[in-house]
Amino acid sequence: MTQFTLLFASILGALAVIFGAFGAHALKKLLSKDQLRSFETGVKYQMYHAIVLLLIGFNFNLETASEKYMMYSFMAGIVLFSFSIYGLVISSAKNKKLRFLGPITPLGGLLLVCGWCLLFYSILGTT
Repeated sequence: MTQFTLLFASILGALAVIFGAFGAHALKKLLSKDQLRSFETGVKYQMYHAIVLLLIGFNFNLETASEKYMMYSFMAGIVLFSFSIYGLVISSAKNKKLRFLGPITPLGGLLLVCGWCLLFYSILGTT
């Protein structure tokens, strides 16, 4: 379980760098400033939470149910939040906005908040 978390975090971290470079260079000419800012928000949240997953993987055994839910909340939250933003921004730049992605972004954000709350709960349980 811990190795899976670390592998997932490293993939998300690498993708955040790739997407950040892609946004800064390839998409800069295609996107408006607001769209580029939204894309960068997705990249930042992806990287921040990839780092959190690394810290979780190195500091927790991920054996309890709350620790597993914490890990899955962060993983699903990253994918739903950041990747829905990428899809919304790129599709709107091509004038084919994928509107069904709109409600997915806040769901991803809610899962990230759940992950943070479960992290708090897990830390309380170890003190």
